[in-house]
Amino acid sequence: MAEEPIRVLIVDDHQVVRRGLRTFLEVQEGIEVVGEAADGAEGVARTAELRPDVVLMDLKMPGTDGVEALRALDEQQSPARVLVVTSFTEQRSVVPALRAGAAGYVHKDVDPLALARAIRSVHSGHTVLQPEVVRALLAADGTGSGRQGTLTDREREVLSLIARGRSNRDIARALVLSEKTVKTHVSNILMKLDLTDRTQAALWAVRHGITG
Repeated sequence: MAEEPIRVLIVDDHQVVRRGLRTFLEVQEGIEVVGEAADGAEGVARTAELRPDVVLMDLKMPGTDGVEALRALDEQQSPARVLVVTSFTEQRSVVPALRAGAAGYVHKDVDPLALARAIRSVHSGHTVLQPEVVRALLAADGTGSGRQGTLTDREREVLSLIARGRSNRDIARALVLSEKTVKTHVSNILMKLDLTDRTQAALWAVRHGITG
């Protein structure tokens, strides 16, 4: 029995961009474009209506921008994974988007086939960051001064799953733990590595090869 296609919603204020993405994605095996939206507010509404698996989200849009839309989707506990597709890869754009819940961040000039792979990857639960995005994150303050050797084996497992974009609930299910226990592990990881949030933890894991 064939697998269900990955349902994708495109959110971008430029019609030509939406049309280009749709044209390319509609010929990709296993990917189905279910709709479009011209700004963040419409994107949030269409996500609730169409229930896509993956949302391609621009950041700079009139009215409700991408970061605001990401926060709204997080508040609504939307299961959709959001892949930011934008022209902005500097630190001041990347960090807020990832902290707001983006599962990946790629530049608009990404190779089309690489974009299709990114969609499949975030749908599978991974975090996707292009090299220039990682460089921008590494330029941010507080990338961690703690030592990898201070982590327990279980903490390394949890950190690996954080780097793959998994929520505490997902981690709890994967490791057969309670969410409370996972939260404790996350807190310990941040303390030991001198980090302030999950975004920094995910970056630290990528930087040190703890990605599963």
